[in-house]
Amino acid sequence: MHFRTRAIHVGQEPDSATGAVVPPIHLAATYVQPAVGQWGPYDYSRSGNPTRKVFETTLADLESGCGALAFSSGMAAIHAVMMLLEPGDHVLASWDLYGGTYRLLHRILSRNKIEATFAPSDNLERFAQAIRPNTRLIWIETPGNPLLSITDIAACAQLAHQHGALLGVDSTFATPVLTRPLELGADIVMHSATKYLGGHSDVLGGALVVRDPELLQRLWTIQNATGGVMAPLEAFLCSRGLKTLELRVREQCQTASILAQRLAEHPRFRRVYYPGLPTHPGYAIACRQMHGGFGAMISFELDSTPEQAKRFVQSTQIIQLAVSLGAVESLIELPALMSHASYEPAERAARGISDCLVRLSVGLEHPDDLWNDLTQALQKALE
Repeated sequence: MHFRTRAIHVGQEPDSATGAVVPPIHLAATYVQPAVGQWGPYDYSRSGNPTRKVFETTLADLESGCGALAFSSGMAAIHAVMMLLEPGDHVLASWDLYGGTYRLLHRILSRNKIEATFAPSDNLERFAQAIRPNTRLIWIETPGNPLLSITDIAACAQLAHQHGALLGVDSTFATPVLTRPLELGADIVMHSATKYLGGHSDVLGGALVVRDPELLQRLWTIQNATGGVMAPLEAFLCSRGLKTLELRVREQCQTASILAQRLAEHPRFRRVYYPGLPTHPGYAIACRQMHGGFGAMISFELDSTPEQAKRFVQSTQIIQLAVSLGAVESLIELPALMSHASYEPAERAARGISDCLVRLSVGLEHPDDLWNDLTQALQKALE
């Protein structure tokens, strides 16, 4: 079956009790067991829930994994991966990285004597130089956040496995519509389900998908022990989101491509970061590992002062000033002061996150309306 058909039908069998086309939301916290010491398929909702299982089953199929685990947030999912590590282990992470992930690696893991270093994963030679004998996990984002860098997943998988490490990929920006990291050799793929999977700015969640049953069991044990599971209502909303995922992402990619080209041609929008532009340094890799589109995220620097950049993002009328991304409505923000404010100023500067960098999440509005909104906001900002 094709992707969009599987997204609608895999794991979405009609309810056996009523025949309902849409599986019901199971809110039960506990489940009656057959007998003492005999366990049914579900016992306690932290350990497993039928509604959560529907979402996990569909997502695992779309990502070509052996199984999936749904978490209360994307950060809960990433934290579960980090709990595979032992004191003394080392994590190598790409430096074009979501601010929350940076905060977890830089400020929290160190308390458990797990060290993390950051290197440019879009430069494989420099990235490989940062591997240590105790590196047990390589963590990358592609496209990266917020500079839309492109990392060669297959090459990183080979690199990780040569050194006895796991490769984890935050594929939130790409979604399984465009890129399936497990098929390229990755061990773990992570999604902030809050973004494209849910798709409507009304759900908080995260997910992990793996291709090895033993690794899935290890991660389930961590999830069950720590309790950061996705609630039934959120799982229901994510399952609903998957059914339209391909249609939404394909349309958003088309609009983003139009806007990126217009931004690149405008003199006041400088250094446009979009992997679908032939001038993007990762364009060739993106063409190889992204299928049918280059994503719906665009970052660009304004040729302006920081204060003018603030006025710009505060002057859009259709595009809303907010963190998060991947929803039907377009969102805009300044990473230096919003999504990546957890970086120290020197770290932001080293990574190229300037005070005039703007990140745009392209929604489902008409591209002409979005472009008109951007140009009128620019005019107000420069007045």
